Amino acid sequence: MLSTKHKNGFTLVELLVALVVTSIVLVAITTFAFALGSANEVTGDTSQKQAQIRSATLRIQELIRHSKLVCAINDDDIAIWYDDNNNDGHINIGEIVYIERGSNRDHINICNLMSSDGLVIELDAIGAISTNWWSAYDSNIDYILVIPECSNVRFEFDSLPPHTKFVSISFDIIENNAIRQYQINAALRGWAGNMLDDDDSIIDDDD
Repeated sequence: MLSTKHKNGFTLVELLVALVVTSIVLVAITTFAFALGSANEVTGDTSQKQAQIRSATLRIQELIRHSKLVCAINDDDIAIWYDDNNNDGHINIGEIVYIERGSNRDHINICNLMSSDGLVIELDAIGAISTNWWSAYDSNIDYILVIPECSNVRFEFDSLPPHTKFVSISFDIIENNAIRQYQINAALRGWAGNMLDDDDSIIDDDD
């Protein structure tokens, strides 16, 4: 007759094996959860940057395309006559917009000169934002940050103002721990070259 032995509980070896297997499973789950969370965070950050760049690109392109003249190109900014709002055929201080990259070239701003009067500004009087030339005309600047946390912002043109008809703005952004370069290109569709005289000044009504 065969006798059968019944085991009551687990041996020490079995408990140790179970503990090791459980630890391995828990470590794997924790690692996967951390990796998934990191991937979602990176994806979310990249998506946010991409949306910001698309919005800024459209805004800058529309600004340049509908502008009348590039008035000045400075070390840190571009001065643009974006529209003749009062149809007087002259540049008024409140019609000037800057695209500014800062002295460190680490951001892109759109800067509007704020003025309620129709003061006429000569082309050669328009300087860099940093010179504060505009403050002499009781004007303020409204800064709108369109691309933050970028680097190596560069301006390129087909010719010097006021004959500039094409503007290219390039910059670098870190995405997924890698540097990626972007470029915004736009041509002045409404270039007002017909309003310039032989001295590259706006033609007076008496001319």
